[in-house]
Amino acid sequence: MKTKPKSIFLLFLTAIIWGFAFVAQKVGAQFVGAFTFNGIRFVLGALSLFPVIMLFEKEKFDKAKFVKTLKVGIIGGVVLFIASTLQQMGVEITNSAGKSGFITGLYTVFVPIAAFLFMKKKTNILTWIGAVCAVAGLYLLCMTGEEGVGIGDLVLLIGTVFWTIHILVIDKFVGEISPLKFAQIQFAVCGVLSVVCALILEDISFVAIKSAALPILYGGLMSVGVAYTCQILGQKDADPTFSAIVLSTESVFAAIGGVLLQNETMTTSAYIGCVLIFIGIVLSQLKLKKKSA
Repeated sequence: MKTKPKSIFLLFLTAIIWGFAFVAQKVGAQFVGAFTFNGIRFVLGALSLFPVIMLFEKEKFDKAKFVKTLKVGIIGGVVLFIASTLQQMGVEITNSAGKSGFITGLYTVFVPIAAFLFMKKKTNILTWIGAVCAVAGLYLLCMTGEEGVGIGDLVLLIGTVFWTIHILVIDKFVGEISPLKFAQIQFAVCGVLSVVCALILEDISFVAIKSAALPILYGGLMSVGVAYTCQILGQKDADPTFSAIVLSTESVFAAIGGVLLQNETMTTSAYIGCVLIFIGIVLSQLKLKKKSA
């Protein structure tokens, strides 16, 4: 399939929005806790999908499909809750949008490997070469200074494992559910769980929420509503492999956002690590062409 220019634009716009969302998360973490930030963000995200569903998922009501979508949505929402909580905590601890973006982006390498190990799906040599590059890059990115791997790095890495599980859940059931309704349900579940935890574990301040309003709105409306819509429209007329590679550039835009908006800096070895991780991500998405007979 030849990718149309419109699709290229929409996919890159999605990656840019998702990448800069790490900056929003970093800024938001300065005012509110992880549960408060994610609770409001994902509830807003769920609400923002109503018009998207009405426009792009007009289908005849099917009770069995709806029940399946609801069940998978709840499962996906629980996994999303764990992954997004760990990610937000990791962003807060590392205080780096760039590093958080690249470590989180490793899920694109983990997914094909996990699918091969646990779901017996075929992979190719490029995936394993990509994994080696990603691991080497992760080492250079995290092993900076005398402290070595920090708590924030580990939290983000564990979160990446749950992002991998989340993708595998979607991959397993995507053909049996309504994608947009599933997305809305999982966002709602994640939001409600986050709000409950915030009420129990965090000291919620409306003054703090007001201070974090812009990052929360960006995370909820732009990162979920706008970016999700752009992704759907962009992938409609694009080659799947090309789409995956373009969307993976969110980690690059996270680093760019960190530099432009937060004056973030990293060591030379860390930048080399970012490059290796990105190479690993791209390689893991490529497929070898079979020779014709």
